[in-house]
Amino acid sequence: MANKIKFETVAQYLDSLTDADKQTLLLVRTALLEAAPDAVELIHYQIPALTFEGKVFVYFAIFKNHIHITIPHPRSVFEAFASAFADLDISKSTIRLPKNAPIPLDLLKKAVKCRVDELYNKKTSRILF
Repeated sequence: MANKIKFETVAQYLDSLTDADKQTLLLVRTALLEAAPDAVELIHYQIPALTFEGKVFVYFAIFKNHIHITIPHPRSVFEAFASAFADLDISKSTIRLPKNAPIPLDLLKKAVKCRVDELYNKKTSRILF
């Protein structure tokens, strides 16, 4: 049995991908970081993730047939973008985008910004009250 790679950095994860998959995921990563410029990147559950104030707010990865975006506790985000997400393959907290289709980068940016704003508002409301 082949040894599985245990990723310690996002760079290691990206370097393990084919060139095409790496370029695709770099587009997604760039969009997510533009939406959350203060985010910290890390590997969590062996896939790239972004954190805000120590809380993971988005995971992103690429698999054989799809790009995988997970937004933990996404109810308000999914509600806010329900019509925009209507044609996407979504489960409880995961958006699966086909690799052979255009990536809705603007929509991903808006969704991530919405989640970060929500986390920031929760943080400031705890401080104020």
